[in-house]
Amino acid sequence: MRVWDPLAFREMTALLRDPVFRGRGIKRGDGRPVLLVPGFLSGDWSLRVLHNWLLRANYDARLSGIQFNVQNSEHLVAGLRTRLVAIRKESSSRVSLVGHSRGGLLAKVLSSREPDAVEQVIGLGSPFADQLDIAPITTVAVGVVRTANELRWGRNFRSEGRFAHELRLPPAVPTTSIYTRSDDVVNFRSCLRPDIPAISVWGSHNGLVVNPEVYRILGRLLARPRRAR
Repeated sequence: MRVWDPLAFREMTALLRDPVFRGRGIKRGDGRPVLLVPGFLSGDWSLRVLHNWLLRANYDARLSGIQFNVQNSEHLVAGLRTRLVAIRKESSSRVSLVGHSRGGLLAKVLSSREPDAVEQVIGLGSPFADQLDIAPITTVAVGVVRTANELRWGRNFRSEGRFAHELRLPPAVPTTSIYTRSDDVVNFRSCLRPDIPAISVWGSHNGLVVNPEVYRILGRLLARPRRAR
């Protein structure tokens, strides 16, 4: 989340005034692990409010270790896989993955590679149907990052064939898309797929990580009965 985003600031203000921020109206967690994955051009810092809220709600909330989500998808998924396996081993419980924007795409592909370690995937403004259906200004940012990846790491965003293929596959674990029709970063229709249940909320793309309606939905989804082993 860009801290200077006026729309996200409005949602943050609404969250601080909402009873859900103090844990009211949601079922208290049972200590199960939740791994948060930041969106494109963001890092763990963008999810601190959500992370702290989940901790207060009695979830074992973890951050991804991603400081700036700009690298090649395969590189990021590899790092997330290492973190996921460690959390799974430590907690002896499947891990719920909550990803914002591109973070949701990374979580979805990670779940297809490690389905036994993942409880569910929840995307916040994640374009599961078409990862390239984005706003013009975001397209410019992607182009800059693509060039940086090619120059620094020799990795090309356009060569992510395996990642793109697995993203298109049916979900390997229960997956939910939370989106907003007033999304100013991705086309909200790209968050909709026939094989992924979707829930619409008011707000902006960046504000989804501090949106009180999103927190209420997360409280409900994360408290669902665990999958059968």
